[in-house]
Amino acid sequence: MKKIIVVGNGMVGYKFCEKFVSKSDSEQFKITVFGEEPRPAYDRVHLSEFFENRDAKALEMAPRSWYEDHGIELITGELVTDIHRASKKITTTKDLHYKYDYLVLATGSAPFVPNIPGVEKKGVFVYRTIEDLEGMLAYADKIKKGRTETIKAAVLGGGLLGLEAAKAVKDMGFEPHVVEFASKLMPRQLDTRGSKVLQEKIESLGIHVHLSKATNKILGDASITGMEFGEYDKIDVEMLVISAGIRPRDELGKTCDLKMGVRGGILVNNKMQTSDPEIYAIGEVALLNNMIYGLVAPGYDMAEVAVNQILGYNEIVMPTEIDMSTKLKLIGVDVASYGEPYMPIEKGYSIIYENKTKNLYKRINISHDGKKLLGGILIGDASDYNMFHQIYLNNLAIPEDAEELIIGARGEGGSSFGSVLDIPDAAQVCSCESVTKGAICCSITEDGCNNLSEVIAKTKATTGCGGCKPMVVDLVNETLKSLGKEVKQTICEHFSFNRQELYDLVKINRVADYEEALNLFGEGHGCEVCKPALASIFATITMETPNKQHTIQDTNDRFLANIQRNGTYSVVPRVAGGEITPDKLIVLGEVAKKYDLYTKITGGQRIDLFGAQLHELPLIWKELIDAGFESGHAYGKSLRTVKSCVGSTWCRYGMHESVTFAIEIENRYKGLRSPHKLKGGVSGCIRECAEARGKDFGLIAVDGGWNLYVCGNGGATPKHAILFAEQLDDATAIKYLDRFLMYYIRTAGPLVRTAPWLEKLDGGIEYLKKVVIEDSLGIAEELDREMQSLVNKYECEWKQAIEDPNMTKRFKHFVNSDDTDDNLVFVPMREMKMPKAW
Repeated sequence: MKKIIVVGNGMVGYKFCEKFVSKSDSEQFKITVFGEEPRPAYDRVHLSEFFENRDAKALEMAPRSWYEDHGIELITGELVTDIHRASKKITTTKDLHYKYDYLVLATGSAPFVPNIPGVEKKGVFVYRTIEDLEGMLAYADKIKKGRTETIKAAVLGGGLLGLEAAKAVKDMGFEPHVVEFASKLMPRQLDTRGSKVLQEKIESLGIHVHLSKATNKILGDASITGMEFGEYDKIDVEMLVISAGIRPRDELGKTCDLKMGVRGGILVNNKMQTSDPEIYAIGEVALLNNMIYGLVAPGYDMAEVAVNQILGYNEIVMPTEIDMSTKLKLIGVDVASYGEPYMPIEKGYSIIYENKTKNLYKRINISHDGKKLLGGILIGDASDYNMFHQIYLNNLAIPEDAEELIIGARGEGGSSFGSVLDIPDAAQVCSCESVTKGAICCSITEDGCNNLSEVIAKTKATTGCGGCKPMVVDLVNETLKSLGKEVKQTICEHFSFNRQELYDLVKINRVADYEEALNLFGEGHGCEVCKPALASIFATITMETPNKQHTIQDTNDRFLANIQRNGTYSVVPRVAGGEITPDKLIVLGEVAKKYDLYTKITGGQRIDLFGAQLHELPLIWKELIDAGFESGHAYGKSLRTVKSCVGSTWCRYGMHESVTFAIEIENRYKGLRSPHKLKGGVSGCIRECAEARGKDFGLIAVDGGWNLYVCGNGGATPKHAILFAEQLDDATAIKYLDRFLMYYIRTAGPLVRTAPWLEKLDGGIEYLKKVVIEDSLGIAEELDREMQSLVNKYECEWKQAIEDPNMTKRFKHFVNSDDTDDNLVFVPMREMKMPKAW
């Protein structure tokens, strides 16, 4: 039996073992794995999740028993020190000797620690292993003990891992600062404009960014107290996390005289062989095409090639071009790049979409002939990443007007993509595990998989970085539908139910809160997907406000205001139907002047007050409430506004009193939580000044009453609302609206607006008419009662927050201090102010 020794038990070393034992002719080999760390291989890609639950076992790629079950000898906590090529032996720190027929070096990389004076001080950490994270947590607990003031901590490095570390620093209760040598964040993946959008977004979350900073010295005696960038340029910090890149762990290659790269790394050919053909190098230690590849997907491909070469399948080699596309969520922000993210003008041209109010940035790079997608960047919304990636990888056709890729076809308001089933079977969907679209579909059509979990278990798709999951979900669902099978949409991995099922479970079982729901129907610790989704469900059943379970809300709902790019908040009081008295206008002006707020009339006919600090919110709300205002819910997945024209009250063309009806409708549904935001409009005639057909529901005055339209929206993919019923009186219009909204609330998925909900509703608008108007399901009276119950339970959540001292406590910048944020900088703009652009 031939012997294989694998040096390194990281993700790539483990993947080599997994792929090897899956081959039918692997029984002729005995594998021994050496791991320097004390535990089996774990998932470094999701290392930050350790801060949430501190459960190292949850990150394991496989338990020790897996190695035993597959005849693999796993030796952890043991460092291999020498390779004796002539005798084909390795030596360990304990002076143990092992012979090999093939040697696989999967030693990975180590964090690059710049040679900065003072880097050895206490409180300076690298961000690489579970032990590193445990050390950070212990040190954080030590320096925070008994202190209430704000403590600053810094991360050296503004790349992918650096931003992950910044979130960890924030979650530990520090004021986080990111220090980056380059002039932008993520300099290898993003262009300048995209990086700026990302910077503004993470700064709005309370993370301070310092660009173009070269650290000269780490200050302090035994422990760090600060970082010095220049004679008069420094920052006081008490902890530093270094995430400034990686260096290959190639020392074994040097000691046994393998050929090395000039700047490090063990040279390999496309078979992953080193200069010694019986020694392979894979992962971040391998220098392939004069490159060290720091992503997990190329490492897995290298493992696959090494496995096949050892087993004699010599035709399987690494490609000449390695795809470095990546998608991830950084600090809650979607970031993706694919192909050539930015390129010289001689290769093609770029189309850019930027929405600063929503921190969205989309860039696509197109060939000069307009026929090829060459690459791009997505920030804030990466939902189209997988399809863009497939178009790029497989050289698929793109629309004649390439801008449709990012803004939709003009007038249609939808994606210009076809079905996900239209991509070629050979298209690689999961690059980490090299899973094709055909393999995913065949796992259903030929192997009998009936849901996403079974497909993942069969193919291992999505088990690497997870970036392909949206496309895998779509493929599974569309394939099941094509076979006439039921498709079940679960909200996340912690609940095996869709939103509609969870809604029913919570209601029937009278579940009180999220923890009870998780204990009864879920598993694990929950996530940023299911927590807000359950918060919405509780609100739509009981009309509870975000104040009751504020910890499961997203940022805006948690603080009852929209967070802006510099970390301040906007305040939007309700102005029902857009009607406001002069006295109330004066109050808004006085409040804005008192708190130095920027004011702007919104598209929904109300006034937005920008620039409020967190601690000022209750003070501002108190003054507004005393003047008769209440929350406008501009921050919530709830009814925002019901826009109106002046109607027959003033307009000579008006056919009905649109303002009065708009006010009645807005006041009826104010505070109503829903799967996504809701907007309405009431126009007094067919001239449509209130733009009612661009709303989730709209009413237009005609002879004989109101025409009701439903399921429209504006935004980047606008959709006209569809005529639902004609010539309705006021009472009937409201009755139909009650039922329509309650049915949408019951059945839509999380974060699905009414337009896409209707598109996926079997039977479409005609079915919806039967449910609402004809009561085909026999639930009309139940829907009526539920809506009236919610209307009766309405409370202003601003008023709740200012009247309850326990609720008011959360409106502080720092949990352990009453300090305010002194780092905000504004510049003048047209007699008001705006955040300074750094």
